[in-house]
Amino acid sequence: MNAKLRRLLSWEGLLLAIFVLVAAVNANLAPAYLSLNNQINLFQLSIEKIIVALVMTFIIINGEIDLSVASVMGLAACIVAVLFDRGAPMELAIVVALLAGALCGAFNGFWVAYVGLPSLAVTLAGMIGFRGVARILIEDRSIGGFPAWFTALGQQPLLGPFPLSLILFALLFALALVVLQYSGVGRLVYVIGHNAAVARYSGVDVPRLKLGLFIASGLVAALAGVLLAARLGAVRGNTADGFELDIITMVLLGGVSIFGGTGNLAGVGLSILVILNLRNGMSLLNVTGNVQTGVVGMLLILSVLLPNLAQMARERWQRRAVQRKEVQTGVETSVSS
Repeated sequence: MNAKLRRLLSWEGLLLAIFVLVAAVNANLAPAYLSLNNQINLFQLSIEKIIVALVMTFIIINGEIDLSVASVMGLAACIVAVLFDRGAPMELAIVVALLAGALCGAFNGFWVAYVGLPSLAVTLAGMIGFRGVARILIEDRSIGGFPAWFTALGQQPLLGPFPLSLILFALLFALALVVLQYSGVGRLVYVIGHNAAVARYSGVDVPRLKLGLFIASGLVAALAGVLLAARLGAVRGNTADGFELDIITMVLLGGVSIFGGTGNLAGVGLSILVILNLRNGMSLLNVTGNVQTGVVGMLLILSVLLPNLAQMARERWQRRAVQRKEVQTGVETSVSS
């Protein structure tokens, strides 16, 4: 089997086929679907999620998970809103929000990397705790009235028809691709995710890298929260609530193993296209948001189930092939003797 055929039959090839099918159906439903403005809007409506999905790819390949990213997004947005509402310059509010996100990531990373607690439990606690702090800051209010330049960054084009958030995503995707696939840090992310004990015995500073990844996760989530506040123009205590489902689904559907050690950004990029276009198609069909969330939840289940079933099928086929070869060898030996 040549390289092109293997690539076509890979998980990325399947995602590409699904994307083409979804795009064709959407184009048939709405002729304006293929317009540049609609494609930009398609990304803009979920841009904060896909930005966080990039750093989540590193976290999961490393063998961990961060369930607190949506709560950090909401907390950062609330910090910006509250500080501005109390008279602080918006620039200072943004810096404080980003630092708070990095501290949230450092808090998660310390307990995971240096204490050895499971990231699932630590970040679940963070998800609840950070969201609680956000609700305490805002209470039951909605804070808006941000400066025009700030909301323009989230709502208006900055370079041609492209808004700031989409430009940032393109730059971050390119940076993440280089770091993950072509740098020593990226190789260590894979090595630790595949077997942290072997990496540790080989002299790799496993806790330091894990802490760095969680700090990056918190910082990027806070940046996404600031962008979300600018796009929405108002912030509530439940801002970004539930976003972690879409973010994790994008990564796992992209072929990144929930057990760590495998996956790439090409698959995640295709997964992002599939989910964004699928949501767009369901919106064209007037499917409610709750049903859309249910569909994304099913995709999350399938993204974990299907690769495992495929691996089990491959292992079974390999065992049968070995058994057939042993039987054939035994027969040939008997005949020759």
